[in-house]
Amino acid sequence: MATITTYKDRLIQDPPIVSWLMNNPKAAWIWLVLRVWLGYQWIDAALHKIDNPAWTQTGMALKGFWTNSVVVPAEGRPAIAFDWYRSFIQALLDAEAYTWFAPLVAYGELIIGIALVLGLFTGMAAFFGAFMNWNFMMAGAASTNPMLFIVALGLILAWKVSGYIGLDYFLLRWIGKAEGGAKGSPEDQKWEGKSALTS
Repeated sequence: MATITTYKDRLIQDPPIVSWLMNNPKAAWIWLVLRVWLGYQWIDAALHKIDNPAWTQTGMALKGFWTNSVVVPAEGRPAIAFDWYRSFIQALLDAEAYTWFAPLVAYGELIIGIALVLGLFTGMAAFFGAFMNWNFMMAGAASTNPMLFIVALGLILAWKVSGYIGLDYFLLRWIGKAEGGAKGSPEDQKWEGKSALTS
């Protein structure tokens, strides 16, 4: 269980359920379901964009989305609540950044989805997915983004085990050894065959 000692020598411990979810390899089964579901959502969204020339060739689909999001209606609330973000989107529109940004979004979603399904650098893939969700929400598109954002945050926080049933099982152990982690250290043992998954 993780503990923190404050400057007043007070001991703060993580709740046992939080520690278990974030650190215990047995929790990987829970994260596997959430990870694959989230990855499927990204792949499905990407495939709808990749087949559409307005996303992958002209960028007009993204231009339309940005154009609608920066409108400030005479009555009611604008789609974008923060002026600085509206100015940012308007700057992208003025620079015609949608021509290269739209394919980046489409293929980025596909890469994120595949990485999540495979458990490949799960924490990093979830971070970029959450960043995209955040931007969609900032631009006024709620839809399923809040739910996807919450699941992605969970995968980020549980990065040590969220990809355990996946390629991260091998990659994180390999990276740890490549960085000079001593065999037999707690970090190394976590990824060894003595996994709690098999106990």
